[in-house]
Amino acid sequence: MLKIGLEAFLDNAQPSLLGKRLGYLSNQASTVRGLVHGRILLQKKFGRQLTCLFSPQHGFFSEKQDNMVESDHVLDTVTGLPIFSLYGEHRRPTAEMFSRLDVLLIDLCDVGTRVYTFMYTMAYCLELAAELGKEVIVLDRPNPLGGEKIEGNLLHPDCSSFVGLYPLPMRHGLTFGELAILINNEFEIWAEVTVVKMQGWRRNMLFRDTGFPWVAPSPNMPTPETALVYPGQVIWEGTNVSEGRGTTLPFEFVGAPYWRHEAMLARLEGTELPGCFLRPIVFQPTSGKWAEESCHGFQIHVTDPGSYRPYRTSLALLQATMHLYPEHFRYKEPPYEYEFERLPLDLILGDRAVREQLMQGQGIPAMEDGWQQELRAFDDARRNYFLY
Repeated sequence: MLKIGLEAFLDNAQPSLLGKRLGYLSNQASTVRGLVHGRILLQKKFGRQLTCLFSPQHGFFSEKQDNMVESDHVLDTVTGLPIFSLYGEHRRPTAEMFSRLDVLLIDLCDVGTRVYTFMYTMAYCLELAAELGKEVIVLDRPNPLGGEKIEGNLLHPDCSSFVGLYPLPMRHGLTFGELAILINNEFEIWAEVTVVKMQGWRRNMLFRDTGFPWVAPSPNMPTPETALVYPGQVIWEGTNVSEGRGTTLPFEFVGAPYWRHEAMLARLEGTELPGCFLRPIVFQPTSGKWAEESCHGFQIHVTDPGSYRPYRTSLALLQATMHLYPEHFRYKEPPYEYEFERLPLDLILGDRAVREQLMQGQGIPAMEDGWQQELRAFDDARRNYFLY
């Protein structure tokens, strides 16, 4: 049976933490198998040693729906501790916040995709910890996409932003603890980092294989199936196509009023899209893009997670949209994640050349061939940090 890092940490005596003040970076998904939140169990175990809490994007309770919707610092009514928002006035922790702690515990549920901002909140914490001589302990959790497959182009420096600080592929195949060590070492942060490993997790496990209960780490990540499609479907955030926000199946739904099922499917025939079925649907978002309007599109049903390529699938849909509906299709204009000049889609894709190649009609497999050398180099590097 899977035991996550938080559970393993709580089970051990932790004599090295005697007398040290602890901070805890988490959100509503930071629970144990019994669905009790980590802050409650940590306070029970460590008492007044637990001095403060931190929250990432979307707020401590994952209540903030969209990008650039900030959270304030608040007082936690359960523990009586301050919760410092790291997605509000500050996206980096401050020295004043860290003056309350000697050790920062990081316990966040990642979704295995480069653009998910939790890893960059962790990276900013590592930078300040290194500067101030604070210790960091990462309590590891499963990558819901497993730890074997990687996919996509690596991020280029000119597309660096809060949805991509490092040259990672869109699907990175690492746990949060492995990411912490890779980021700390490869990008020379050199904080004092320890990872509390999971027990019973294997790299070929998808989240459903773990038997662990899913709690949404962000408001539009309601199920593990959402996470499976997210490495591709997130690209629609940079366009006027609905990624299904405002529906019951965000990211699994995709479409726009100007799409037509038959034309889209005919355009996709030349690209192999394994492991999924695009089921034609019509949906009306209740909020966000095209709210209360009928969008023609698809639900992506993942029929074989082992062969499914989320990034390829969504790039193929994007290319079809560009070429079929040039009079209707639009890029989202800045700002996006506090970037006020660069095109949001470029920041999400991580390389302007990807967008340009799609517009030019280059085949997706040929584009993927061009990424293989850098993808192999990343794969070789990430294996140095495997904990499982």
